[in-house]
Amino acid sequence: MPRKSNATASENRPSDSPTSDSQRLDKWLWAARFFKTRSLAAEAISGGKVQVEDQRVKPAKLVRAGARIRIRRGPMEWEVILQGISKQRRPAPEAALLYQETSASLASRESEAERRRVEKTERARGMGRPTKRDRRRLSELTGR
Repeated sequence: MPRKSNATASENRPSDSPTSDSQRLDKWLWAARFFKTRSLAAEAISGGKVQVEDQRVKPAKLVRAGARIRIRRGPMEWEVILQGISKQRRPAPEAALLYQETSASLASRESEAERRRVEKTERARGMGRPTKRDRRRLSELTGR
């Protein structure tokens, strides 16, 4: 029995169905080397650390070229525009071609790195782990 619909296959496809120009967000983050494993990427997405177009999404969200993605890992934050799709995890120089970081994101990451560098060098002497002498003094004071 012939089908009576004149709609093409692409018209019947839902807007979030997989095509060659889209990819799951967790796979893309893994291929672009933002996360070491897909499960770490999925965990970050589920935890709200990754946003697409300033909205929380699920790991299975399909992304296409031109999507604006915000990624937070610890004190660092990236805002990138998706440039390409890769089904495989490639070397870092090739992975960097999959996205373009916004100038505001690049400037904020550089200032954060500089702030952390300065903070690290300005650590006061005696801060951190107590020396053996300090531990002896503490034990004398506490009576242990």
